Amino acid sequence: MTCNRMTDLFVSFARGARKAAHRLRTVAVATVAGAALAACNVAVPSLGGGSGGDGVSGDGPTKVALLLPYESSRSTDAGVARSLENAARLAASDLGEGVVSITVYPTQGTPAGAGAAAGRAVGEGAQVILGPLYADNAAAAGVAAARSGVPVLSFSNNTSIAGGNVWVIGNTFENTARRVLSYAAAQGRNRVLVTHANNANGQIANSAVVAAAQGTRAQITGSVPYELSQQGIQSAVPGIAARARETNSNAVFLTGNTSGDLPVISQLLSEAGIGGEEFRFLGLSRWDIPAEALQLPGLQGGYFALPDPAPLSQFRTRYSAAYSGQPHPIANLAYDGMAAIGAISRRGATVGRGSLTSNAGFAGTGGVFRLRGDGTIDRALAVAQIVNRQIQVVSPAPKSFGGAGS
Repeated sequence: MTCNRMTDLFVSFARGARKAAHRLRTVAVATVAGAALAACNVAVPSLGGGSGGDGVSGDGPTKVALLLPYESSRSTDAGVARSLENAARLAASDLGEGVVSITVYPTQGTPAGAGAAAGRAVGEGAQVILGPLYADNAAAAGVAAARSGVPVLSFSNNTSIAGGNVWVIGNTFENTARRVLSYAAAQGRNRVLVTHANNANGQIANSAVVAAAQGTRAQITGSVPYELSQQGIQSAVPGIAARARETNSNAVFLTGNTSGDLPVISQLLSEAGIGGEEFRFLGLSRWDIPAEALQLPGLQGGYFALPDPAPLSQFRTRYSAAYSGQPHPIANLAYDGMAAIGAISRRGATVGRGSLTSNAGFAGTGGVFRLRGDGTIDRALAVAQIVNRQIQVVSPAPKSFGGAGS
């Protein structure tokens, strides 16, 4: 690759990633989506241990406090908040009258604001908190609601805040990595070298992949960091290539994303003889967003995960018809959260740890999902491969958790 060509790739894809790389707040990623409200007819055991968020019983509709980043100093938060609110209200409408009631609480997009909002919500009789958006906000809301028994279903995907009375309902790195690694290992791609940026986000991604491998037949052969810059990636590629060969790896996990480092590192590794049939590339992010990413030569043949596309399309169509616009990529999380709350409420049960984590998964906007006792989430994902610059689903999203992740 010429220096000019590499610069063009990095500049065109990296601007958004550099901003995200320095953001400590983790927003739920946009790899989950779709539509359905009913609880799945799938019995599952209680998923992990934990305590807190046992629920608050009451008469009438379940009182849902929707914590959103209204009144935030970040200009983009208002639009995200509006889209999340719209999706939650769409779900409530689908449930029918008398199942849930929604009260919106602005968080200002700050931990202090989220903690205060959660405290007000609990004081005003909320039985469950849906939101907030950012990880540090969710942690603060969890603390404020900890003694009340009120569960917090946050829109974050940061598992470091999960546990106690706080659940994350965004698709997590661990969930995606487990699905991709399981499928890859089943295809004989069981010796996996991980590459990651040396910043905080890259280290989190690397840790997630390594942890996820423990529940699969994949073996991590090593992890190689690189500086998140054009020169940093270029300098690291020879070492990554050497490590892949020295460890007899047959797959390389690329933890970058299409708006940042992924186009550059995939191309440079391919030119160094790493990739293709000998070293299958595996992805932690969606490789089909934006659609132009499917044209990247270095990603051809690689595996990545994505939600069941059919319910996602249904959700987007219905949202657009109701609100005359497209939903934000994470708006579906509000729909999913309300779907779980509504499915429990329809049974006349209290929304709390027992009903959230025992004996049922839920049908969501990207397929089935279930909440774990440790505050994390399982989402049934499909695995896709890029073939001739097009998506080819090589393993459909499971319809139940009997085969999820396999």
